[in-house]
Amino acid sequence: MDHLQELKEFARLHARGQGMRPARAAHVLEQITNDTPGDPRSWARVWTLQGDAAARRGDLLDACRHYALARFPSHADEDRRRAQQLCVAAFDEWRRDRRDIERLEFAHPDGDVVCWASGLDSKRPRPLLLVMGGIVSVKEQWAPLLPKLRRLGFAVVVGELPGVGENTCTYHPDSWRLLPFLLDSLAGRARTGEASLMALSFSGHLALRAAAEDSRIRNVLTVGAPVREFFTDAQWWPRVPRITVETLHRLTGVRDAAQLRALLGQFALTDEVIRALRIPVRYVASSRDEIIPAAEHALLSRAQGDVRVKVFDDVHGSPANLGGTRRWLLSSLLRLQFTGQGRQNAAAGSGADQAPGRQPADAGTTSASSMRGNHE
Repeated sequence: MDHLQELKEFARLHARGQGMRPARAAHVLEQITNDTPGDPRSWARVWTLQGDAAARRGDLLDACRHYALARFPSHADEDRRRAQQLCVAAFDEWRRDRRDIERLEFAHPDGDVVCWASGLDSKRPRPLLLVMGGIVSVKEQWAPLLPKLRRLGFAVVVGELPGVGENTCTYHPDSWRLLPFLLDSLAGRARTGEASLMALSFSGHLALRAAAEDSRIRNVLTVGAPVREFFTDAQWWPRVPRITVETLHRLTGVRDAAQLRALLGQFALTDEVIRALRIPVRYVASSRDEIIPAAEHALLSRAQGDVRVKVFDDVHGSPANLGGTRRWLLSSLLRLQFTGQGRQNAAAGSGADQAPGRQPADAGTTSASSMRGNHE
């Protein structure tokens, strides 16, 4: 599959994930003939023009969706950088009329980190829900969910993986430390001591790594997160889509292919780190995932916490099952938060080296311990 065709295939999935109708995405994609910056029929130019049209008619969230796809998969050229700026600007204009979403800017030692937040309150702090997407997902894609999650009782903060969107940090094996940094920065405006992390794809990997070290993280909910095999399996690597590989080159700053493979090997979660996970983990897997190996979620059977996996017959991110994925994650989040299970498991994990008792698995859900026979 050539570069442009691969772009179009992934864009269809990401458009659906943002709530764009398939017919609408197909109409735009038909107009794109190349990915040459500056060409009027190029990827970024066509998507940007459609975003401009949506902005002119006052549909700022629709404009945001088109600009996010214009900068897809990363803002590596001038046209995409402009689309990235327009995406942020459209979102900023949309949220100013609402007055329930604020912009946060943090000076991290590695670079600038920008987040959107709703529900932060120093007088009446709410439990923190930190949300983050993967290597191609900007924080503006979460726009409609911010006020909804706030109304459910959370202080919601949406950020980006290092190197994505407005996050100028470099993606490296210690990038997981960004999550404790954000918890430190948000202390006093949210109950960071009982933080939930809804971290998808590659940010899910960061969340799992951070949770093994930081007891403030009480549960992790993720979709298609790499754990170890993606980073170390030499036989799997040639199957990884070129867009994913090129994006990882850009985010890490590593140009040489061999050096990238060597660096990625340092991301792999060891058995020691996995065993240190003493919290609830909810993992959505896709049976036809073209990016993340199927063995990844089976590795979590070694964790000491309550791990459950929901499998959809789908490709990476389960875009054709977006509604089911969101319902499962949200119901899991609410159950964990309002039954206090995350707090109980964290407390249990701080004592003897003993796994807490597991609740009965949900319908269509598999506990990690029961997956051992199927996947190892």
